[in-house]
Amino acid sequence: MAHFNDDLDPAFRGAGANPGLEIWCVENLRLVPVPKSSHGRFFSGNAYLVLYTSLLRSGSPQHEIHYWVGRDAKEVDSILASDKALELDVALGSHAVQYREVQGEETQKFLSYFKPCIIPIEGVFSSELADVDTNTYRVSLLTCKGDRVVHVKEVPFTRTSLNHNDVFILDTASKIFLFSGYNSSTQERAKALEVVQYIKENKHSGKCGIATIEDGKFVADPDVGEFWSLFGGYAPIPKDLPSNSLEQPERPATKLFWITTQGKLCQPASGLLVKEMLSSNKCYMLDCEFELFVWMGRRTSMTERRTSISAAEDFVRSQDRSINTKLTFLTEGSETASFKSYFGDWPEKVEPKLYEEGRGKVAAIFKQHGYDVKELPDDDEEGHPFVDMSGATKVWRVDSDNLNIIPIVEPMKFYSGDCYIIQYTYPSCGREENLFYAWLGQKSAMEYRVQAISYMNDLVNSIKGDPTMAQIVEGTEPLQLFMILKTLIIFKGGKSTRYKMFIAEKDIADETYDDSKTALFQVQGTSAYNMQAIQVDEVSSSLNSSYCYILKTESSTYTWIGNFSSVRDHNLLDRMLILMNPTWQAVLVREGSEPDSFWNALGGKAEHSREKKIKEFTEDPHLFVLTSLGGDFKAKEIFNFSQDDLTTEDVLILDCHSEVYVWVGRQSSVNSKHEALNLGLKFLEKDTVRRLHSETPVYVVTEGCEPPFFTCFFEWDPSKANMLGNSFERKLAILKGKTQKLEVTLRSSWKAYSTETVPDDLKSQPNGVNGFRKSSSPISSVSSSNLKSMDYRRFSSPPPVTTNFSAGSPVYANSNGSVDKVSNLTPQSVDSLQLNVSETDVNLVVHPYDRLSVLSNNPVTDIDITRREVYLSNEEFQEKFGMSKQAFYQLPKWRQNKIKKSLQLF
Repeated sequence: MAHFNDDLDPAFRGAGANPGLEIWCVENLRLVPVPKSSHGRFFSGNAYLVLYTSLLRSGSPQHEIHYWVGRDAKEVDSILASDKALELDVALGSHAVQYREVQGEETQKFLSYFKPCIIPIEGVFSSELADVDTNTYRVSLLTCKGDRVVHVKEVPFTRTSLNHNDVFILDTASKIFLFSGYNSSTQERAKALEVVQYIKENKHSGKCGIATIEDGKFVADPDVGEFWSLFGGYAPIPKDLPSNSLEQPERPATKLFWITTQGKLCQPASGLLVKEMLSSNKCYMLDCEFELFVWMGRRTSMTERRTSISAAEDFVRSQDRSINTKLTFLTEGSETASFKSYFGDWPEKVEPKLYEEGRGKVAAIFKQHGYDVKELPDDDEEGHPFVDMSGATKVWRVDSDNLNIIPIVEPMKFYSGDCYIIQYTYPSCGREENLFYAWLGQKSAMEYRVQAISYMNDLVNSIKGDPTMAQIVEGTEPLQLFMILKTLIIFKGGKSTRYKMFIAEKDIADETYDDSKTALFQVQGTSAYNMQAIQVDEVSSSLNSSYCYILKTESSTYTWIGNFSSVRDHNLLDRMLILMNPTWQAVLVREGSEPDSFWNALGGKAEHSREKKIKEFTEDPHLFVLTSLGGDFKAKEIFNFSQDDLTTEDVLILDCHSEVYVWVGRQSSVNSKHEALNLGLKFLEKDTVRRLHSETPVYVVTEGCEPPFFTCFFEWDPSKANMLGNSFERKLAILKGKTQKLEVTLRSSWKAYSTETVPDDLKSQPNGVNGFRKSSSPISSVSSSNLKSMDYRRFSSPPPVTTNFSAGSPVYANSNGSVDKVSNLTPQSVDSLQLNVSETDVNLVVHPYDRLSVLSNNPVTDIDITRREVYLSNEEFQEKFGMSKQAFYQLPKWRQNKIKKSLQLF
């Protein structure tokens, strides 16, 4: 909201208080508010001021200011609009970015506010008649250019205005004609249909006919004849002249000028641009040829800022720059990503000290006014995933030419030198959905990672539907993956043959964890159902005051509690210690009171990070469409995006900063998820504006099969996701009121296993331990040759029996993870085996509840602490749980754990 004072224009009272658009027009050298009913109507004889306010995901407001200059606007009105834009920025705290907009050459950001378009009106705005349309209806011919936002321009109503490259709208009293040049793209035609819809609703009150005319196709269609009759009859459109700008000239070097208080441009020393060149008490102009930035230091005066803006506008005129040269004005601290990309050393994040200092100042202000301010915790509550967490998980370790399935146990154990593939199958809208991750260890070899991605791609292609897949590098895991895996320990080293070969070839010491070595683990997580222990270097500098750690030596175990860790962290530390090894008797150590033996185990005392962990700034998502011009990879941002921007002919990138989604349209030129994944990785590599980390997680999402953790970034209409036809045909069907036909996607229903996808030789087998039951811990190894030739559904939607291809006999994993061969199974024996292997064992010693509880004063030893409940007698189990063991183990794992936790058995 603008800070009102005596010098502020009364028109700005309350400006920026609410999200949305606010528009003022310069009329008689004063600002006049434009009513919402007239938003999007710009008169070519005027200058306008536009304020767009949005709320970021972090909760803070963001303001962007544009001043629009009509083709016939007076210079004095243009200058006033520019001055008022600066005045409004100051009133809003000097955090807004200001843009100059010229009629016909508006920025895509500006046009994105006015969906589907703006159609400039000849004449001059009058506030007295702002709500009254005084124009009499007349026939008009418009050109529509753009496949994302549309530049609409009225052209002379003559045949010579038509060409083969553009899309035209002929608006008559009874019918609207859309003429598509044969060189225009499908996306441009689809966008033009949105303009047709706009004209139909706003100029015809929704009552008029619509006709589409294709350039070069002349059939016995009355609409075609009617269209050409309006031009006096058909005549061929001449061929377009060849473009003179096939090759753009090499872009000159970017120049940075210091603007003096008199408005003169002084070029500083040449060389690499760095942030230190910008002084807070000066103004600068960054000349990027087709775009100019004016940067105004925070300690500059209003007069200096006005002078610098005028100097930049004069520079554009004096240099005979193109009319489409963009001018952007920003104040120190409000720099755009595009501006910062021209500087090699621009800090990506706010320093924690500055953050803490800012919080302290805010708290101090409240305390001065008598409020008792308590510091809010930085830690969020447990994150809520966007997928059903009652699904089933399968995990494979990539090992040379094999995929080895590993048991699903708590805790899961990964190794930094290995790569893993995770398949999560979950119910969604009555269907079975699949999500694949390739987890790549930080110490895994590059060729090993490539092989893992290839295997994942094969698994994805082997099942029905279009699963979502993702590449995750260790250390960048999204919360959702951690919640799927529940409890995870990441060790150094590796278990795969490939890792052993790699360290032997490189003559590297084997770091693989074993109990005889000293090891340090950082414990983290948000709840007991999402916690991790990550092995770090066993040196003092690995410690961080915001975390808790487990230090295991040959003779002792320590738990170290950082000064900034929370009570929740302490609870997770205790749980993780028990899960890692219930026999460890740990010595509790608090930061600042460590014994010498603790430091000696870490090679001596040294400095470690003592700054409090702060919540990272929540970035807003950005949507980009990928284009390839002459093999040149480009990403073009789509502002104020919506679901309608996901056009079926395109591949788009949804950049959420902490993760990136590659959305693949059904009719795009990308033919495989592997190819789409490479595009996402290339986006990370080529990015110079957003400066994303090269190991940011990359997801691949297919049109019509978008998971909820992707659709949550849109106002999602499922009926639009599976329509037939290209983007033009879809919008034409909607415009003409036809019933939307939906594509039938290949999706299997939500079952543990569908007999429709089971190979014939296995259809007689019941659903056994290798089905999608989370309690199972199957082990299998499949060679690369078999992976390429066999039915991949044996991996992704596995049959009840996993075949050992070398021996030809079914194998099952027993309770300790080893493999037993089983032959001549009957349905009854399989069911019995499932129960015994997964949850109960008739040979287990029965113990009373009082000794099995985690709060017991006399706890039982030598038991599996992750399955305390199995040691209860059937009678006591029924009494405590209110159900039988068989009924309990049919519940989802998350619900089992929740009940066990409430009974102090977890």
